[in-house]
Amino acid sequence: MAGALDGITILDLTRILAGPTCTQLLGDLGADVIKVENPITGGDDTRGWGPPNVCDTDGRPSDLSAYFMAANRNKKSVSIDIATPQGQAQVRALAAKADIVVENFKPGGLAKYGLGPDDLLTRQPGLIYCSISGFGQTGPNRDKPGYDLMAQGFGGIMSLTGEPDGAPMKVGVGIADVMCGMYATVGILAALRHKERTGEGQHIDVALVDSQIAWLINEGTNYLESGQVPERRGNGHPNIVPYHVFAVADGHVIIAVGNDSQFARFCDFLGCSELARDARFATNMARIAQRDALMAIIGPKLAAHPLAAVIAGLEARKVPVGPVHTIDQALGSDQARAREMVVAMPRADVQKGEVRLLGNPLKLSRTPVTYRLAPPHFGQDTDAVLADLRIED
Repeated sequence: MAGALDGITILDLTRILAGPTCTQLLGDLGADVIKVENPITGGDDTRGWGPPNVCDTDGRPSDLSAYFMAANRNKKSVSIDIATPQGQAQVRALAAKADIVVENFKPGGLAKYGLGPDDLLTRQPGLIYCSISGFGQTGPNRDKPGYDLMAQGFGGIMSLTGEPDGAPMKVGVGIADVMCGMYATVGILAALRHKERTGEGQHIDVALVDSQIAWLINEGTNYLESGQVPERRGNGHPNIVPYHVFAVADGHVIIAVGNDSQFARFCDFLGCSELARDARFATNMARIAQRDALMAIIGPKLAAHPLAAVIAGLEARKVPVGPVHTIDQALGSDQARAREMVVAMPRADVQKGEVRLLGNPLKLSRTPVTYRLAPPHFGQDTDAVLADLRIED
């Protein structure tokens, strides 16, 4: 079954995580993705971000680090040195066959090679050219490098993450990069729709920091409305109480009481129904004002119950509740298996004969995602991709 983007060709000039996340998602949706990698550096930086690395059939670590594989399936790898005239001509020839170019060089970094958005859009007015950078193509910080950690710090999310009396804390994965890649994908799909209607291409400018600021969501608008700078609350929620991770007799449990009727049912489970009638706790606004007092009451009560009993009891009462899984528990769960969130892709040249990857969460009924190409070794498709190029400057 053809993917939604079957017939679309993407020239991928990205590396690390934000850009590759975008192009992998487009590849999963059916696009043909040609990833250009620098022979001087040995390709995408993340090829060296192991261990762990997939081992070849002789047991030696290959250039397929687990990090690289997280964002580079459904792509062909082509080795091109864009600092050379020949490499620049090759990239222009590839762009001439592409519908979309995605790059994450510093602003202006490709213009010196004649490969910037103005250069390629002048040649191809119908081209969609997406630039991903740390701070965007404009503004006083445009020339500063962009890394996920710096974006999380600059954009404010670290000030909200961690325990109240602890240090600012980054999110456990490169979420600023990943979300920037998601926003870039949305922009590209919108630009494709515009091109279908008008034939016009365009330049898309997406920044890590802009994206991170956008997903401050309610904490950002809380500040804009109140003028009060949000505080770190650990696992607590600024607008809902109780919404937290609680210690129980044999581990931890997540409880998310979203409204007053759920709170009454929660109190019934704990055997303290009077709390739901107490004016201090009867409404969510009251519970927010009395957060510490309520937590001091319910925390010890929950600690006396085993995890399974808390989950069973609250699920029976339709109160949102769940476990805190480790990665192995999450990926090994019946739910993850049912949703195909771990996929195996064959590779005859690796020790295990396959690589295991995280699945795509999109479930499309008519144009499902496909897993066609395992993450490539550096430059493995160079000859095949460049063989039929007719390079004209």
